[in-house]
Amino acid sequence: MFRDNNIQPIEILLVEDNPADVRLTTEALKEEKIFNNLNVVTDGVEAVAYLKKEGRYAQAVRPDLILLDLNLPKKDGREVLKEIKNDEKLKAIPVVVLTVSKAEEDIIKTYNLHANCYITKPVDLEQFVKVAKTIQEFWFTIVKLPPKN
Repeated sequence: MFRDNNIQPIEILLVEDNPADVRLTTEALKEEKIFNNLNVVTDGVEAVAYLKKEGRYAQAVRPDLILLDLNLPKKDGREVLKEIKNDEKLKAIPVVVLTVSKAEEDIIKTYNLHANCYITKPVDLEQFVKVAKTIQEFWFTIVKLPPKN
């Protein structure tokens, strides 16, 4: 699926420290053949630097969607979410929290920080792929994403 019938790929930022989950997400996105660029950062500090185009991320492309794990090294995903949603330049980017936590307090806190949705990662490989495909279908086929600034 293309944004506004352009040839522009969907830009996705995956903030995930688990290499297995990165692999699974990458494979699920490839399977669906949606034209996308997946950029991966492995901790919260890198995520903020990427989004603010700091340091080695000076040429980073603004993502259309952020897939954010909560339990990250260096800077917690909740802190990253708070920074994103408090930044005028970033707050319109949809953030999908994709985490192993089923804790009610995490769900409430992330929605209070304006996450666009909260998904608990399945432990089963087949279910994980199904979740990734569903995210893709919803966010890139059904939803109208905000324009890039």
